[in-house]
Amino acid sequence: METVTRYDVIVIGGGVVGSLTARELTRLGARVLVLEAKSDVASGTTAANSGIVHAGFDAETGTNKAKLNVRGSAMMPALTKELSVRYQQIGALVTASGDEGLAGLEKLLERGKKNGVSGLSIVRGEALRALEPNLSTELDCALFATTSGIVCPYGLAIAAMGNAMDNGATLLRNTPVTSIEATDGGYLVNGTYFAKAVVDAAGLAAHKVAALAGFTGLKQHPRRGEYLLLDRNCGGTVKHTVFTLPTKAGKGILVSPTADGNLLLGPTAEDLPEGVNCAVTAAGQDKIIATAKKMVPSVPLGGRITSFAGLRAVGESGDFEISQKNGFVILTGIESPGLSAAPAIAELIGEMLGEAGLLPEKPMANFDPVRTVVRPKEMTDVERDALIRRDPAYGRIVCRCEEVSEGEIRDALRQNPPALTIDGIKRRTRATMGRCQGGFCTPSLVALVSRERKIDETKVAKGDGNSIIADRRTKGGN
Repeated sequence: METVTRYDVIVIGGGVVGSLTARELTRLGARVLVLEAKSDVASGTTAANSGIVHAGFDAETGTNKAKLNVRGSAMMPALTKELSVRYQQIGALVTASGDEGLAGLEKLLERGKKNGVSGLSIVRGEALRALEPNLSTELDCALFATTSGIVCPYGLAIAAMGNAMDNGATLLRNTPVTSIEATDGGYLVNGTYFAKAVVDAAGLAAHKVAALAGFTGLKQHPRRGEYLLLDRNCGGTVKHTVFTLPTKAGKGILVSPTADGNLLLGPTAEDLPEGVNCAVTAAGQDKIIATAKKMVPSVPLGGRITSFAGLRAVGESGDFEISQKNGFVILTGIESPGLSAAPAIAELIGEMLGEAGLLPEKPMANFDPVRTVVRPKEMTDVERDALIRRDPAYGRIVCRCEEVSEGEIRDALRQNPPALTIDGIKRRTRATMGRCQGGFCTPSLVALVSRERKIDETKVAKGDGNSIIADRRTKGGN
């Protein structure tokens, strides 16, 4: 008979919502276990995300999307500071033209005010041109949202999970959930882990996980969004996140700086049958380019580094679907603005479980909300020189494109949750994210993973699945 390990709450899924929820529940004093099906957190919807912290003017007033977006956006500056995550409140412009476009913007403005969004105004003519000199001359008006920002989505998830683990939470990766049994006083997951409460934050698989516990009839489907990423020397093409008027399919294709200084174009919005299909298509890329150029004709496409696609879960109601019954919390339809709302969703889950009497009576007395990450590139010359004198590994550059040092890669392989793969290092340090896409630094990264994890170099993987970098030695030696 297998030994059963007991917790207060089991969180299923290590995306940005699951990771922030684990952190919040740990802060509230709960013993938390996180089960992640893949080899790393932030590997699903969170990994391929626009990284926009939306202000909250788009969602229908009174919906979960509206309330949680506005609350989550307000929480983001302090949260990212605690977790040492890159975040900038750069503002957003929803652009339009003509009387019909202006009428659409005025509707968004009114809705935003009803939703409680501050810092909204409509700008026109020379005022708009001053905000964005490279904007198309055909666009003559825009809704300016000063509270909109940009953040690294996977960086936020990794940092939140790491902080939860530093405060006592347990993360098990490569652990898909295969069974959930409701018992007296709680739930037995995979026949091995027991908790009084379960949070189903499994993203695209949330309805399937809920069905394992007997909560059937939930429906959601994937919506694919393709992106195009430009080099960091293109990041200044626009100063704000630039949109067109949103549609039922989403907020539309954007042109935006990223929190790491690149320029991002996308996403498309294509509803798909159930399954995983993250293919990049010629039609999708053409649509991104055509739409981006209508907004910003000078988009420097010669700076294109890579293209990618991600999937988000779309529910039937068009709103975030969040429910709690008998200690089982189900989250479906967590599409955009899920990233913006994630801190507030985590807070809401804590309140729901607390009101149900499923959490300890007192928060964790010595909870430390701060996570520190060493980034030499962001230091002054004096600070960096002192750091390298203390630890020369920070002076040995491994990834030349992104100027990532051996010390940072070593930290990524040791700090909670430690990277296990090359993609894990990428999401923590940006190594392989530059112009050469890992063409120069990958062999050095393989050697560092081998050394730190004490595994043979032929066992080092790029990511999930059968993704070994080099499966044999070619010259009989090292």
